[in-house]
Amino acid sequence: MIKKVSFLAFLLMTAIVWSCQKIEDGMSLEIPRIEDKILHTKAGASSNGLLVKFAAVPTDGQLAELAVGQITDFEPLFPSTPGKEELEKKFELDRWYVANIAEGIDIDGVARKLAESNKVCLVEYDIRMKLATDGLTFPYEGPVEAPATRAAMSDLGFNDPLISEQWNYYNLGDLSIASTAYAGADINIKDTWSSLTAGDPSIIVAVIDQGVDYTHPDLVPNMWVNEVEKNGKQGVDDDGNGYIDDIHGFNFVDGKGEINYDRDVDYDTGHATHCAGIIAAVNNNGLGMAGVAGGTGNNDGVKIMSCQIFSQGYGGETRFSSRAIKYAADNGASIISCSYGYPGGTFMSDGEFLSKDGAEADAVRYFEASKNNDVLDGGIAIYASGNDGDPYAGYPGALNDIISVSAFGPDYLPTFYTNYGPGCNIVAPGGEAYLPPWTSYKGMILSTVPLKVAPSGYGYKQGTSMACPHVSGIAALGIAYSQKIGKKFNIRDFKNMLVSSANDFDSRLNGTKTYVQVPGSPGSLNLGKYMKKMGTGSIDAWVFMMKIEGVPCLTAEMGKNGWVDVSEYFGTSSKNLTYLSVEVSDKDREALGLAADPYMEYGRLYIHPTKMGSGKVTIKAVGGGTVVGGDDVVGGMEITQEVSIISRPFKVNNGGWL
Repeated sequence: MIKKVSFLAFLLMTAIVWSCQKIEDGMSLEIPRIEDKILHTKAGASSNGLLVKFAAVPTDGQLAELAVGQITDFEPLFPSTPGKEELEKKFELDRWYVANIAEGIDIDGVARKLAESNKVCLVEYDIRMKLATDGLTFPYEGPVEAPATRAAMSDLGFNDPLISEQWNYYNLGDLSIASTAYAGADINIKDTWSSLTAGDPSIIVAVIDQGVDYTHPDLVPNMWVNEVEKNGKQGVDDDGNGYIDDIHGFNFVDGKGEINYDRDVDYDTGHATHCAGIIAAVNNNGLGMAGVAGGTGNNDGVKIMSCQIFSQGYGGETRFSSRAIKYAADNGASIISCSYGYPGGTFMSDGEFLSKDGAEADAVRYFEASKNNDVLDGGIAIYASGNDGDPYAGYPGALNDIISVSAFGPDYLPTFYTNYGPGCNIVAPGGEAYLPPWTSYKGMILSTVPLKVAPSGYGYKQGTSMACPHVSGIAALGIAYSQKIGKKFNIRDFKNMLVSSANDFDSRLNGTKTYVQVPGSPGSLNLGKYMKKMGTGSIDAWVFMMKIEGVPCLTAEMGKNGWVDVSEYFGTSSKNLTYLSVEVSDKDREALGLAADPYMEYGRLYIHPTKMGSGKVTIKAVGGGTVVGGDDVVGGMEITQEVSIISRPFKVNNGGWL
């Protein structure tokens, strides 16, 4: 219902409404009802505060007037960062405040009173989110340091002793992981590391989560360090960013620079440390496991910033996540890795979310507009899709401009817990316990955890929480590689390339899958319900790097002498061209395990890879004749096309196209 108001009241309200919502041309201006200005309910919300968005930046007098009685005080939701004032204004972060409520006061009454003010356009209950994990950790028990005489790993080129446990990077179908293990169920990282990039210390990934164990020996070299605060005075905001002693990030729950990562293992489960290890555990250091973008052991991994929004069973509210996102933007992060979200079904559309979660939505837009590297014009937000088994992604990740990640196990099938369907953009290794024969945890994801969680410092976890940092790490590698070869992209194009860098997944979704959610009670999963609902497919690091290069990428089936169609790159008459040569370097020949020299015939590339890997071949042909023209002959132009070949145990049904 639209309230009728006098012309004078209309004039008084116009500025407020225009500053709170967009009005399309030709639409009548409607004054919002009080109920429409209140977002969420107190169910699932923090009881001691409300988030308030003002129609304009309020004066101290206006705040004092509203704070009489039930509200103890107002504080800005987002500390202002010097030099970022215009961007803060553009995304309206300067208008957000926290109203702290006195003990014993009815928060619903306060929310309504605030909404009645014409100075307020939104009142938001501070809803609590949850981590996308079951919270369980199974400790790794065994040696974590390589003997001094140990050579580099033969398959992945690094000497991290636990890398052989990381099927998520290079899966040969080892049946000791699971009897259903499937070769190629991984992120195809091997040849990206050996040939292209393993990281870049100028790229920062913010892990918005529990606290990261910044003392973990496999993470220390790759932790982000705020040198001004580290070398400054304790208890002083030395760099003037609004946060005191924020050396490795900030603990937004306790309001301190000190990151709490293992104070209470019943709640601080090492979740953030596990996610951080997947992204950037130090590679090739003879210790533990490898990270997706952890470098080569030469201080060249990406950096991890810890933005703690869960601590000791507390936290997860919108105020903490929103502040953490802005902090990441203001302190140099290029990517936020967010393995949390609202419980399944809290929101069922982008419109509902955007109208009911203004603070975090505004913070994400601010992050996406913050340029913190030489490659992109803004930041990349990556979220877990959720572990509710719902046929839709959870929010905030379900937003159409945010990358939301679902999970597969070592069997290259959807995990029993993963969300799927609308809002789920791509799938990555999330791990799954108790796959048949249900005797080990190797089907889960191995990564770093605090010592209080596992004495070895390493443990197995499962969840879309684990899938998310795989994509975050690959995105970081993509920025690093773009920087290395001098490429620049806008955010939209970069995200498009990332999400479309995927292998076929639907061809596996036939029949049923046996799994165990509760030990001793096998269940059956109908795979048909996931068909065409797992986003673009499974993330592939090599394909992403080839998209960045602009090199076409094709798949060949491992162990078979087959062909791939290259007519897309030599024209529709490619079968009639004269081909001069197919060249391949010794390194790429080894990576693919070529059993014979590849050759061209009838416009097709014939190739016989015997190893699972990735490499490039260069094809030379004649355009306009059978020989290349020269001083004493009329001939055609030499055409050269570089093509990337991925050798996998499977091949998509459309002739090899990804």
